[in-house]
Amino acid sequence: MKNKRRQNKRRLFFLPVYFFWPLLYASAQQVPAANITVLLRPAQIPAPEVAARQTVPAPQPSHPDTVAAPNDALFGGDGWSYHFQFTGIVQGHPSFSSSYSGQNSQASDRQRAYSVTSTLYLGRKLWPGASVYFDPEMAGGKGVGSTLGIAGFPNGETFRIGNPEPTVYIARIFLRQHISLDKDHYEEVIDDVNQIKERLSTSRITLSAGKFSVGDFFDGNNVSHDPRSDFMNWSLMNNGAYDYAANTRGYTYGFVAEYVKPNWTLRLATVLEPEYANGPVLDVHYLHTNSENLELEKRYSMQGHKGTVRLLGYYNVNKAPNYKDAVAARLNGDTSTLDAIYGKKYGATKIGFGVNADQELSGAVNAFLRLGWNDGRNASWAFAEIDNTLSGGIRINGKSWRRQADNIGIALVSNGISSGHRDFLKIGGYGFMIGDGQLPNYGREDIAEAFYASKIFTNCWLTLNYQFVGRPAYNKDRGPVHLFAARLHIEL
Repeated sequence: MKNKRRQNKRRLFFLPVYFFWPLLYASAQQVPAANITVLLRPAQIPAPEVAARQTVPAPQPSHPDTVAAPNDALFGGDGWSYHFQFTGIVQGHPSFSSSYSGQNSQASDRQRAYSVTSTLYLGRKLWPGASVYFDPEMAGGKGVGSTLGIAGFPNGETFRIGNPEPTVYIARIFLRQHISLDKDHYEEVIDDVNQIKERLSTSRITLSAGKFSVGDFFDGNNVSHDPRSDFMNWSLMNNGAYDYAANTRGYTYGFVAEYVKPNWTLRLATVLEPEYANGPVLDVHYLHTNSENLELEKRYSMQGHKGTVRLLGYYNVNKAPNYKDAVAARLNGDTSTLDAIYGKKYGATKIGFGVNADQELSGAVNAFLRLGWNDGRNASWAFAEIDNTLSGGIRINGKSWRRQADNIGIALVSNGISSGHRDFLKIGGYGFMIGDGQLPNYGREDIAEAFYASKIFTNCWLTLNYQFVGRPAYNKDRGPVHLFAARLHIEL
């Protein structure tokens, strides 16, 4: 029986590879090797990687006698972009000290869990400046302790879904349109994940509409943003206090507008919120519930080293219960308010801010820093049960030890919650991820993460990861938790 369970886990780990590999192999045989780009962050839509900005003459028409070589490939030829990723993670922790446990506590005995995701990224040019993108995705497995009991959860590839069976769904399907504002200066954007190869004005307006992740556009970071290749913790892949709108798997429907200049970008978005906290279904009553996002990104160079600073603000309206109201009702004998997942009426708001920076320190060392805050009056509704956060760290490239494709990462994060949120947990309340049944001794949830990512084959990386979580779910009476993980990542 035990051997059979082990075999099932192995099948779960490699199922996405078996599912997509025939299609990828066939495509690779039909595409010249020179057109395949090695990706760095496949989980998110990257900021366009461009050649040096210059005035580029308009392309000349082909000679009338030139005949293009035949290409019968379904996704072949110019105007197509197609990539693939597979990520499998095994993570666990030994038993840790626990004075008590509640409904949403991380299991204090020894735990181990597996998770897999696999994504096919397809893009197609439609007309000048326009393209469409379609990303089918498969996910399976679960996080340690059923993805509960740690606010900054240690595996950003897992979701709060009880069924670990592999599931195929549409992650993204959206349309993008670029509008040129400068007809004299252009940049060449390379083929990448959810980015066709194209020639764009250095000053432009970019409009995107459809299904996507808010994290594809906002709170990006060149050092820490993708749990498939960088730091794995939820509160390191994004600003932990950024309660950005999303369903359980991290996606939403909406509209994004970006005003792009050579050294800065201003972007705004309006998107749908979930029907209930971290729920799988999005609420289509847009006039009653929505999320508005605004970010200013400034790119610069300091003594020849590139850097970026992003200033973020957001405003959410949804059904999230109010923490103080829930506490008052509980003191009056109403126990129905202990659940902060299902709100009863529209009108709850949340406002938040963030500062996010990354800086190249040398040819091999890059650093990042994030600071985030939200008002914490109403329940967390989509991303994480964190009301304020501070994080920072470095990533070191393996050039100095002749392993240029390898990386070492070290980061620290400290998460906290509002006074109302604390009081709610103290009386036995719980949200969609944390709630130990009581909280007599509050403390900040401090996390350290370190990893070594090594390229073991072409397009294949193996990462060893360690995380230390002090005071999980802000509880001094539980923990610390030591987590160990191995991650296999393939990208094409």
